[in-house]
Amino acid sequence: MKIERVCALYYSATGTTDKAVNTIAQALAEGLEVPLERMPFTKPAERAKGYSFAENDLVVLGSPTYAGRLPNKIAPDFRMRLQGGGALAVPVVLFGNRSYDNSLAELCAAAEEVGFHTVAAGAFVGRHAFTDHLAEGRPDWDDKREMTAFSEKIADKVKNLIGIPAPVRVPGDPEAPYYVPKGTDGQPAKFLKAKPRTDLGKCCSCGACARLCPMGAIDPEDVTSVPGTCIKCHACVRKCTHHAKYFDDPAFLNHVAMLEKSFTEPKANEVFL
Repeated sequence: MKIERVCALYYSATGTTDKAVNTIAQALAEGLEVPLERMPFTKPAERAKGYSFAENDLVVLGSPTYAGRLPNKIAPDFRMRLQGGGALAVPVVLFGNRSYDNSLAELCAAAEEVGFHTVAAGAFVGRHAFTDHLAEGRPDWDDKREMTAFSEKIADKVKNLIGIPAPVRVPGDPEAPYYVPKGTDGQPAKFLKAKPRTDLGKCCSCGACARLCPMGAIDPEDVTSVPGTCIKCHACVRKCTHHAKYFDDPAFLNHVAMLEKSFTEPKANEVFL
């Protein structure tokens, strides 16, 4: 099958999914000797546009895992804004060293629903958005080598295709319920209404947190105010150069403590071809 363009389209609030998807897409473009086009899908304006593809495109679709599935406020955009047009797709999810659960199955299903043909898929470990104690530094150089090897196998598969491939098979149920966060006592931790706080002693009112929030939830005129929906992506926390943003919700912090206690053993990446 002749591919003329590789595209990297990804939602990546803190940059981890961006890193993984572009590593894979870059290696694919080099292996297939075609141009690479990057398509960030993170900010509200980026997700407000439509994206159409054609049969000679190969698209790496990326998303982090939130509570075992795609982010519930972002998942509809993958279905509403993308038109596969018969293009090949490589769904990729990142997970913060707990589990990707059903997120990869959900992304694969969404891709097929909007007209892509999934040819491969992968789940890769990345630093957890909530804490540096889970998968800090990942994807690291070993992960990137795995991503490059994965891309080489995909390129070989694509070059040898003589027709539309059968949908890639991955574990999970795209309709399964979201993972229920728990605290250190094993009971559900309810922090749906938790929002980031601002340390006024550190904040310089630059407005970066408001500009980078993928939900547009932070008031740009008063960055201490979060009138919109917060999905706990931690973009504001991770990207504030003055370290002025933080969460102090007790249930949320209890959940983070449970994760740090229970999921420190490094997890492996998984790929499917």
